[in-house]
Amino acid sequence: MLLFLQVALTLLCAATADFEPAPTPRADTTATADGADATDTADALLPLLRTRGRAPAAALLAHEESGTRFAESGPGISRSDHFRAGSITKTFLATVVLQLASEQRLPLSDPVERYLPGLVRGAGNDGRALTLRSLLTHTSGLYDFARDTGGIRPVTPLQAIRIALTHPPADRGRYAYSNTNYVLLGLVVEQVTGRPYSTEAERRILDPLGLNGTSFPGSRTSLPSPHGRAYDTDGTDVTELDPRVAGAAGELVTTLADLNRFYSALLSGELLPSHRLHEMLDTHTAHGSYGLGLIPARLPCGVTVWGHNGRISGSYVRTAATVDGRHVLTFRVNTTAMADPDLEPALLAAEFCPRTSWNEPVPNRDPGQRHSFE
Repeated sequence: MLLFLQVALTLLCAATADFEPAPTPRADTTATADGADATDTADALLPLLRTRGRAPAAALLAHEESGTRFAESGPGISRSDHFRAGSITKTFLATVVLQLASEQRLPLSDPVERYLPGLVRGAGNDGRALTLRSLLTHTSGLYDFARDTGGIRPVTPLQAIRIALTHPPADRGRYAYSNTNYVLLGLVVEQVTGRPYSTEAERRILDPLGLNGTSFPGSRTSLPSPHGRAYDTDGTDVTELDPRVAGAAGELVTTLADLNRFYSALLSGELLPSHRLHEMLDTHTAHGSYGLGLIPARLPCGVTVWGHNGRISGSYVRTAATVDGRHVLTFRVNTTAMADPDLEPALLAAEFCPRTSWNEPVPNRDPGQRHSFE
């Protein structure tokens, strides 16, 4: 409790200095709790995602053994909203790839060339030298096509890859986040199964877990109902968006509850055999920065949480969970990015760190990598 108070008070003082006077933490927040104590967690920081983060609205849903909590701040956002989740798509796709590996249909040491012969060529890129594991861990060196499209120009998977292949690769084996990796993995899954990666994810993940609010929209520009509005950082309404700007790297549409259910199921072992889950959590290949579709975030109190973030026009989302999946948090804002990056680690610390030490330092930077579709 004391750690939480220090985080909240420090951030509130900074918010008052930088902007209009910030509201009392709970005054601008509507929260509901089903068995959980909502007074000493991340809920009270939620209004700061608006005052310091400059988001029109924010919401979170947390689940732990003691119950489930929902909190919202700002107009036009609700617990049941559908929204775009950007790069959180990558964890779903990585799970499908690891399930296929468990079925001995897709060895991760295989070269990309085996499944997509002749596709990865040009400017020093060579699919014969790249393994599927290097795609999963972002150590392939492939250029990120979204740097050229800006995350706003729809492209087909082959167009995205061709854009990337006009650029020389980074050093192979070095961690360099690239959306091109997961576009290629989507094509590999289709080549192996004969079905789009989205169909495989639906039958392997969405249907078994009952994730009825989650979908892979393809070229559908509208969001399912119910949904709120989505805004770019300049205030432009970008609710209507062609998901082909992201494809397999970030097209997912989902809900707060579905993301919590997915990450809880994944980390508790419902979706993968234990040795594959252990492999997914291994960050050695990416030098501690990334697992296989999962980001580790070590908090100031020493707790490491696992999950992913996602940014796409009009939406920023972050899910984090304890390694056993028993405590999971998803928060979102209905804009492309938060103006203050320090808010995310502060919110995670308030949620997951034990509230026992008044002298625990307030986090001043993101404990994990900030990954986005763009």
